This record gives sequence, structure tokens and C-alpha cells, in this order.
Amino acid sequence: MVRTSKGFRRATRQLLRKHPRKRGLRPLGYMLINYEVGDRVVIDIDPATHKGQPHRRYHGKVGTILDRRGRAYIVGVRVGGKTKQIIALPEHLRKI
Repeated sequence: MVRTSKGFRRATRQLLRKHPRKRGLRPLGYMLINYEVGDRVVIDIDPATHKGQPHRRYHGKVGTILDRRGRAYIVGVRVGGKTKQIIALPEHLRKI
């Protein structure tokens, strides 16, 4: 018997798919955007960049920048009745 995969990107074939003309890395401008504390952002996972990628369950969620940790940002996302703290690089964030 073959065991099923339990990896971090499991079941993301449709979710983390790019349009054929938009494949490859994004331009550098996406990495150079500076977010301020309190800015509202959308978690938009870039499948071409694996580093600093949040979990797939937060893809498309709207959150608030809480803090900066090195090059990454801490984003507060409301899930149910709780606020979760997500650590993500700027390649996976988009300003509203």
C-alpha cells in the first residue's frame, strides 16, 4: 500500500495554480513594497516562491499588518472568533 502525502502543500493543485501566461517569478516590485503597521492586506500566495509561504487555508483571507519580523510580516487574520497570527513574506501579500 502507498501512504498518502501529508506535506504542507498537499491538495493545492487547483488552489496554487497560475495562468499559463503568468508563470514564473513575479517582478521585483512585489518584494520591495513596504507595509506599515495597520495596513490591510490580502494573503495571495505566490506558488513560484516557496519560502515564507503561509498555509493554504489562509489564501484569499484579509488581515492587518501587526508587526515586522526580519523581511517578513506578521498578519492578524480573523478565523472564526479568533485572531490568528500569520508570518508571511511580502511576495505573498497584496495591499487592499
